[in-house]
Amino acid sequence: MTKRPVLVPILGDQLTPAISSLADRKSDDTVVLMMEVAEETGYVRHHQAKIALILSAMRHFADELRAGGWRVDYIALDDRANTGTFTDEVLRAAKRHDARGIQVTEPGEWRVRRMMDGWAEASGLRVRVLGDTRFVCPLPDFYAWAAPRRELRMEWFYRDMRRRTGLLMDGDDPAGGRWNFDPENRSGPPPGLNPPAPMTFVPDAITRDVIDLVRARFGHHFGSLDHFGWPVMRADAQALLERFLAERLPLFGQWQDAMLSDHDTMFHALLSPAINCGLLDPVEVCRRAEAEYREGRAPLAAVEGFIRQIIGWREYIRGMYWLDMPGMASANELNATRPVPEFWWTGDTPMRCIAQTVRATRDNAYAHHIQRLMVMGNFALLSGLDPAQVADWFLAVYADAYEWVELPNVAGMALHADGGRLASKPYAASGAYISRMSDYCGDCAYKVKLKTGPQACPFNALYWHFLDRNASRLGRNPRLATAYATWRRMSEDKRADTLASAEAFLMTLEPAAPGWARA
Repeated sequence: MTKRPVLVPILGDQLTPAISSLADRKSDDTVVLMMEVAEETGYVRHHQAKIALILSAMRHFADELRAGGWRVDYIALDDRANTGTFTDEVLRAAKRHDARGIQVTEPGEWRVRRMMDGWAEASGLRVRVLGDTRFVCPLPDFYAWAAPRRELRMEWFYRDMRRRTGLLMDGDDPAGGRWNFDPENRSGPPPGLNPPAPMTFVPDAITRDVIDLVRARFGHHFGSLDHFGWPVMRADAQALLERFLAERLPLFGQWQDAMLSDHDTMFHALLSPAINCGLLDPVEVCRRAEAEYREGRAPLAAVEGFIRQIIGWREYIRGMYWLDMPGMASANELNATRPVPEFWWTGDTPMRCIAQTVRATRDNAYAHHIQRLMVMGNFALLSGLDPAQVADWFLAVYADAYEWVELPNVAGMALHADGGRLASKPYAASGAYISRMSDYCGDCAYKVKLKTGPQACPFNALYWHFLDRNASRLGRNPRLATAYATWRRMSEDKRADTLASAEAFLMTLEPAAPGWARA
């Protein structure tokens, strides 16, 4: 190098060659800094497979950058000089390389942005924090969209993103004449439905080394490494995309809400971990899905539902996270304070839907969105679990979970802790919904058709208990008017029996021991 370099830190969810922090840089006056730091692996006790995925993907990406001519300063987790924090490693590297400045892409998480905001003063160097161009909607654009609106509904934002990208647009009109095909995408599983086996990848030498490291240092964390098969390289992530398009996308829409005990992933893409850490470009993924519709290989309803999750929901909740932080992290509109129960970590419960979801989560660091929202999230909502503890659980256990994507889904979508700012009503449901959308109830110790009593599905009484205890907050919500009218029509004895049944179940919940999610 002929002059002092610019230091470019690349975080574990920024594993994209075209990341904005490198876009205007040249390799001859740049040092890329990549850091495996204890602060990130342990601020919640992440699933072992999640840690392995990110560390292995980082190491593979560092090799990809080196092969492209970049100078990479890589700080491994077990480096004796590793300070364990982003800030201290950035300061050490800036001094080590006599950097003239620091350039970085904005992080996904609020707490990391607060760290970055202190780098200039701590280092005495100019720090440029650039926007993350991997998102369709830059944050200033989202703020401008939100500013004049009283209700920030995703549907209207999603339509703007369709227009902005041109995805599934026929001129100025949506393909098929409709923006949303959700009614076609809500089928329960019929007998004999047999989704294809998920595509997995045999760990290479780098990944095996990481798995050994994770077992040694994080073996006490939740989760298993026995089934690790996530893509950790761009080529493997692309192969997973191709397999989804060919085998799963055509039936993804109709069965995307369905749950089966022997098929943890159903027809879901399994692409979110690769997208969220940067191995796949989200818009390119959507364009590939659109091409399947245009070429007649996948129905419009399936493709629209898939694209909506990425350029609609994913972009929207990212905007809502940054708009409402830091208050979102402590939101608790319904004053829910019950601790997360032990069986959320162990899976040791006769409630088969929860046992199956926890087992799949432990084995795979993955569960699909209905397992997350309508099994775990619904139980948390109805039982009044503490939103901060629930958010810690979701952040810890899933391979695709980063706070920007996890927290709005938990606080806003699942728990209504934001008072309806994100979702117009709580996503509350009795056992009938789970029975309709899964095969979980058939072999469950509880009976989904029983409404009260020790053998009744707990979701049934909990549903009414939730509405009753939150009547002052939710009773005027127009989308709950029918439910509250039904509750009022019940006899006094029936209401009392229902509430007593729910209370009896809640008394059986044993709080999780300290240390599952945070040390």
